[in-house]
Amino acid sequence: MQLDSASGWCHGIRHCPSPNFNARPQAEVSLLVIHNISLPPGQFGTGKVQEFFQNRLCADEHPYFATIASLQVSAHFLIERDGAITQLVSCDERAWHAGQSRFAERDNCNDFSLGIELEGTDELPFTDGQYSALVELIRLLQERYPALTVERICGHSDIAPGRKTDPGPAFDWLRLRRALLNK
Repeated sequence: MQLDSASGWCHGIRHCPSPNFNARPQAEVSLLVIHNISLPPGQFGTGKVQEFFQNRLCADEHPYFATIASLQVSAHFLIERDGAITQLVSCDERAWHAGQSRFAERDNCNDFSLGIELEGTDELPFTDGQYSALVELIRLLQERYPALTVERICGHSDIAPGRKTDPGPAFDWLRLRRALLNK
């Protein structure tokens, strides 16, 4: 996997471009936000997450879809249960993943962050494949964006407390930090 500095797209992984992005303001990428998602909730490998991020989710297919199909959201990356990484938005663009958010006295985290979605739920453990892929992706991103220190990697719940709970208590922060610090 390689990150093309000219385009902000990674080579060697799947691309599934989302229309839900816009130009990043003149802000250095200095925050990485980890999320979780599954569609329908608790079901994996359905392809519905990709459809959701491409505004192609059919509201009639599942009762839950009717509540979210009109939303326009995205993330930069999705890591599926088997560890497969898909890029949805260029790292040079602002993905719409954080919503109303605040980190280190700065609002609008989308302006200066990258978002990584893990296929999962708050309660179910994430897979070894997902942790391996996440560590590899973060190390690649840190090469391009040195401000993405371990201290500036957080969960959606950290930047939108009370509004968001992901990646949830099942996410092993200690495992991630240890892996990133043991190069």
